[in-house]
Amino acid sequence: MQRNILIVILLPLLFTSACAQDNIPNKEGQINAAVQAAPEEERNGATVLGYTSSGELVTLREGTNVLICLADDPDRQGFSAACYHKDLEPFMSRGRELRAEGKSSGEIFDIREAEAKSGELKMPDQPTTLHLLEGAKGEYDPATGQVTDAYYRYVVYIPWATAKSTGLPTKPIVPGAPWIMDPGSHRAHIMVTPPPKE
Repeated sequence: MQRNILIVILLPLLFTSACAQDNIPNKEGQINAAVQAAPEEERNGATVLGYTSSGELVTLREGTNVLICLADDPDRQGFSAACYHKDLEPFMSRGRELRAEGKSSGEIFDIREAEAKSGELKMPDQPTTLHLLEGAKGEYDPATGQVTDAYYRYVVYIPWATAKSTGLPTKPIVPGAPWIMDPGSHRAHIMVTPPPKE
């Protein structure tokens, strides 16, 4: 009787663990998928952050160049991988910390803005790029090693820049044209969103 009770208790735990592990690609798969957001010539040398079977974010591979790639979050719908310049890591890691604390997007912006102004949060001294490969229906196919139904978007961070200092509009003039978002703030950045292929 006790043995039957133990089986009943353990089965849901084993099932949950198996589901969590099935939901997360292996280390090689995560690395391969994540670096597809980077320029081809930078992929082999990029540092890659990804997830353990328990969902913890860890460094999967130490890199040799200036890019850090963040693997797709298995708990989110669709596919989204990002590769960014290493000088953006203080900004990115602080955002992850605050999200883990349950802070809203608005709260995260305000906290990082105050910390950047005080010097507590170090922002890049030069323009730095974030490469995004994402899609609401995107997914990584382990059989082919390719990400499908995902599209590229680019963000160039220029802290404190404005429309006046860059000559950029605050919204795209034509589809895919560059524009500046959050001007005058620590998170000022140029957005470039190429239209999806037909």
